[in-house]
Amino acid sequence: MRQEFRLTDTGHDQAEGLRRLLMQDSTRIVSVVSGGAGAGKTTSIINLAAFLAASGKNVLAIDENACTSNICATLGLSAHRDLLDVIRRDKTLAQVLISAPLGFQILPAGRGMRVLDKLNTGDQVHLIGCFAQIAQPMDIVLIDTAPGRSSRLLSLDFAGHELLVVLAPEPASITSAYSLIKHVHGYHADKQRFHILINKSSMEREAGTVFENMARAADQYLGLSLDFTGYIPTDGKLSLGLPVAEAFPDTPTAAAFREAAESLGKWSCREGESRMLERFIQRLLQNSRARRSERAQAVISGLR
Repeated sequence: MRQEFRLTDTGHDQAEGLRRLLMQDSTRIVSVVSGGAGAGKTTSIINLAAFLAASGKNVLAIDENACTSNICATLGLSAHRDLLDVIRRDKTLAQVLISAPLGFQILPAGRGMRVLDKLNTGDQVHLIGCFAQIAQPMDIVLIDTAPGRSSRLLSLDFAGHELLVVLAPEPASITSAYSLIKHVHGYHADKQRFHILINKSSMEREAGTVFENMARAADQYLGLSLDFTGYIPTDGKLSLGLPVAEAFPDTPTAAAFREAAESLGKWSCREGESRMLERFIQRLLQNSRARRSERAQAVISGLR
């Protein structure tokens, strides 16, 4: 006869308290990627960040893009400085951070990310120290990655690093997203977790079919398990270029982003996650140096 065990109210409170205590020591780093343009990666980050901030999380959005459609431009904010100014010691990190009206902070980093592999030891120590002194500990960091395979985050091996793949239910978007997953999987074997957010879907059944097909292919050909974060319906609000979290909070799109944010906030912690944001920057610098060394070795090999 099977026994059923139930937590008492006291036990439940203790378990919840322990969970919160453990979560206090972790910072979740999420690189948001898409295989190509048009999937809605940047607007997804903005809305996820807004709902996470509304739930009480300290959220930082790092923007790896220097284009005119990046996070700040989408929100109508002016970013006169970026991470490169911190590296050059022209500005402090606090002076470069931008507070979004939606409750989260933005770090423009497009120019700075492109020079990470060229920094000397002094510059690296300075940059790590800047992140060590950030005034407010971050619960979640969302990174709007550079398009396609050009991002410096794809090969990053870090215990607290997750990948959220945003795609639209269209053949080109699905194909490019799967190709990107296959590319990243080549770096990490079975270490990296892939979370899928299907954007601009006409109905839940459509999104479910897309995910099931992708998950089946990833399992069969890559030996990889995908996680479903959610789907965002098409109701015409995203096309207006406004954050639905603020402009249209009672729409199905807003509700879907809210659910996706809740799902993201509940992802299980992995061993080795740390609240120290500087550890992430340190690993990113190490990764950039390794990539530079690999490129140099490839050139040398080509000359032989």
